[in-house]
Amino acid sequence: MKTVSIIIPVKEINDYIRESLAHINKLDYDPAKVEVIILPDNPGKISGKFRFKTKIIPTGRIYPGEKRDIGIKNSKGAIVAFIDDDVFPMKQWLKKAVELFESSDSIAAVGGPAATPENDSFLKKVSGDIYSSFLGGGGCRYRYTAGPRRDVDDYPSCNLIIRRDVLKKIGGFNTEFWPGEDTVICLKIVRDLKMRIVYDPEVFVYHHRRDFPGGHLAQVTSYARHRGYFVKRFPETSLKPGYFVPTAFVAYLISFIYPVCFNRGVLLFWSAPLALYVLLLLADGTRTKNFARAIVMMAGIFVNHVAYGICFVQGLLAGKLGEESKAGKRETKDRGQK
Repeated sequence: MKTVSIIIPVKEINDYIRESLAHINKLDYDPAKVEVIILPDNPGKISGKFRFKTKIIPTGRIYPGEKRDIGIKNSKGAIVAFIDDDVFPMKQWLKKAVELFESSDSIAAVGGPAATPENDSFLKKVSGDIYSSFLGGGGCRYRYTAGPRRDVDDYPSCNLIIRRDVLKKIGGFNTEFWPGEDTVICLKIVRDLKMRIVYDPEVFVYHHRRDFPGGHLAQVTSYARHRGYFVKRFPETSLKPGYFVPTAFVAYLISFIYPVCFNRGVLLFWSAPLALYVLLLLADGTRTKNFARAIVMMAGIFVNHVAYGICFVQGLLAGKLGEESKAGKRETKDRGQK
């Protein structure tokens, strides 16, 4: 059984990290083989008894990627498991991940679903509904609900488990991008090392969402700007048609100026794709058992697409992003951690 280091960057010791540690304490894994490293901005304490060796390393206010690199340097495990403070794993999480590593030396990293917890609030569940819906999550919905095992080339660091020797070869995260630090490290794995990242539905965690619309849209627009910028910077994993679809949708909506203002005769024809979109929204809504959540989710998917489409273009047009200046870096930190 391989040794594992669980690394958790966090802004401060909070209720989420306490909940996460309670679930980590129940992991089906040899306690002698696991260590937990928590990286808050400032010193703090967590009370309670833990099966695994647990230590807190204050880092000051730095990027999550930088925190993870500090965690790597202070860890000893052959496998390094990254989660966020608002994530808590299921009992089999580590065991299933390590089984995958032992099955093939070509596997550099493993990830799995990060589903919305049942104890999240109504508005947080709406955010989770959007991410896990067919129209809202699209080709990435498997990140938020269990899907078939597959190889991936980009995966979120809220549930990403990597071999130590791989981290050593690529120099850790070594980036000031946030969000997007996970895209950078995954690209190094698949492009530079030509190794595999495997998604497995049994490497399962729960991830608390942000409230819709405020926190959710702030996160989505930040992701969109970075993805747009990464199309230029890291085209190997970001230059994909799916990332352009929301922008195409916004352009389609703007195009209604023509039939509405200049040629009403083609309005019915022009509206056909929008009618199909509405039908797909309704189909997603019927999969949500809670009627009120379904209504808000359907409206949220539309707003999500428009916001992402606009901010994606902002990223495409940006000269620099994520590492541009000390002022920009300080502003990003003030938004809190992902």
